[in-house]
Amino acid sequence: MKAQPIRIRFLVAPRAQRGKLLSGGDKGVEVHAGAFLHNHEIVLDSALLEQPRELGRILVHEVFHFVWWKLGNQIRRSFEELLRDEIRRGVHGELGWSAEMRKQALSLGDVRHRTKRWREYVCESFCDSAAWLAVGSRLHAEITLDCADRQRRRHWFYRMMPGSGRPL
Repeated sequence: MKAQPIRIRFLVAPRAQRGKLLSGGDKGVEVHAGAFLHNHEIVLDSALLEQPRELGRILVHEVFHFVWWKLGNQIRRSFEELLRDEIRRGVHGELGWSAEMRKQALSLGDVRHRTKRWREYVCESFCDSAAWLAVGSRLHAEITLDCADRQRRRHWFYRMMPGSGRPL
């Protein structure tokens, strides 16, 4: 099966509303980007063109939504278990705001019952972790996970991701 290319396009001041991205206006929630898996498309805020490092970090995050989508259940469940262990240990912080805001909204019931809210957090945490590893944004304001848990995430990626005998 031939892989389909991922198209990338830019919008001015994108806002998300009901699974769609709108350009500008005041409806919806302000976002920097969105990945549309079935359409093989990533949409980015055109303002990111003026911030190359942030563009890179966000683009890698969005690309890893496609990686997450294609990973097998065994690898996804392994990452989920890593996060479940962090929650059990009371670990705070994340490697990006998209995961952080979802983590803050979780209840123990979400974790225990693997709700949609939990699964979305796990996916966002995976993508933020991949972007952190690939771009090396150690000093970024959104990096709030402590050093020891960042190292656990790094170790997981190097061990579990196909071909990850070395850094991404």
